[in-house]
Amino acid sequence: MKLSFWHKVLYGSGDWGLSSMGMLRSIFYAIYVTDVVGLDPRIGSLAALIGLIWDGMNDPLIGMFSDRTHTRWGRRLPFLLWFGIPFGLSFVFLWWAPPWKSQIALAMHITLVFIAADTLSTLISIPYLSLTPELVEDYDERTFLTGFRNFFQLTAGLTVVVAAPMIVDAALAAGLTQQQGFLLVGSLFGLLAIPPYLIMPLVFKERLKNKAPQAISLPEMLRTAWANKPFRVVAAVHTLNWSAVDMMAVMFPYFALYWLAAGDPLTTVNLFGFGLALESALLGVLMIVTILSVPFWLWFSRRTNKRLAYISGVLFWVIIQLMVFSVQPGEIETMLWLCALLGIGLSAGYVLPDSMLPDIIEWDELHTHRRQEGIYYGARAFIRKMSGALTVAAALQLLGWSGYSAPQGEEFVYSQPEAVLTMIRLLISPIGATLLLGAALFAWMYPLSRQKHGRLRQLLERRRRITA
Repeated sequence: MKLSFWHKVLYGSGDWGLSSMGMLRSIFYAIYVTDVVGLDPRIGSLAALIGLIWDGMNDPLIGMFSDRTHTRWGRRLPFLLWFGIPFGLSFVFLWWAPPWKSQIALAMHITLVFIAADTLSTLISIPYLSLTPELVEDYDERTFLTGFRNFFQLTAGLTVVVAAPMIVDAALAAGLTQQQGFLLVGSLFGLLAIPPYLIMPLVFKERLKNKAPQAISLPEMLRTAWANKPFRVVAAVHTLNWSAVDMMAVMFPYFALYWLAAGDPLTTVNLFGFGLALESALLGVLMIVTILSVPFWLWFSRRTNKRLAYISGVLFWVIIQLMVFSVQPGEIETMLWLCALLGIGLSAGYVLPDSMLPDIIEWDELHTHRRQEGIYYGARAFIRKMSGALTVAAALQLLGWSGYSAPQGEEFVYSQPEAVLTMIRLLISPIGATLLLGAALFAWMYPLSRQKHGRLRQLLERRRRITA
């Protein structure tokens, strides 16, 4: 079965909200917590770590719960209808903190809000992502459906990185506080996130009508996932790939402000006739090229295979990321060119790992006689969040121990000790590149080629005909 173009667009648009929250949180939340809320980076890292570990533990459980959910609308689509609006509203609460002086009280507030928002995100993301193998079966069609989702993911990311700093700056110019500016950002993107989740249950029909699955405990579920060799490989690729992405995302605002702009937060760039904040210009170029590169990687993976395409993109990404370490303060034009080149490799990192995951579902079905999309997409989300949690926590801990301190007073020129600046450069360049090399190594071990997946599907179809 092939979906129409507009059905693919509708499905892909569901990633707009998830990506908006993810991008806002990945790039701006760390510097919001340290520079706006005023938390010590070491305390802030623990708050984020606790929140993400809590929610990460829920991912496999929600995946298992969605596998067992049975309604006349299906297993996955009702979740989008039930939790779409609460998920959109959770954007707002992420960007509000009470005016308390106590570091412990603020950390507790940040932790609880983070847990609530991330749990709602899980209740949307696991059923939504689990729809992919249920909507299409073909090896290449899944890559293209994932490409539509990644297009909206990347477009949302581009909109966030360009619009968020501009909205905050406009709020400051209007006499509002920086936190009120972030609240405006959260309100806008939260509202835009809701519509696709309310429309999809009215348009799509889940393809598979499974019998009630056999009861399975959480330990057995984890053992089942771990026994799947292709899943173990993809899990390692996801962990290292997204750790590198998260490292770059969380450190980019610090790198732009404290190293590239030499501590001047009002640095602007004239780009294509527009005066943009430095972060908006750099990240905007990065995301534009990332989006434009998606069709190339889809074409390249179709001409070769997902593994070779991913490894090629990652190795190119590693070379450019290592070059970032040589950029000196004030070399904004050089960094703009490097951001454009980074976007080419980053595009492969966004599109191709996720396109491998649906093929694992058939491998699992062949060996267990069960369709367990929720388990694997729950495990995928768990890996994504745990790698993000550990990456953010490690980066902020290293910043704190290297001597980082939040800006004080009303002046607009900030500075950090030399040790902090060196740490920022190490985290965003050679450390991130090392993680990517590990991802490429594991991708080389991915066993499901196009031919093997085709044979696997033939065996499943034969079994289904026999048991029908």
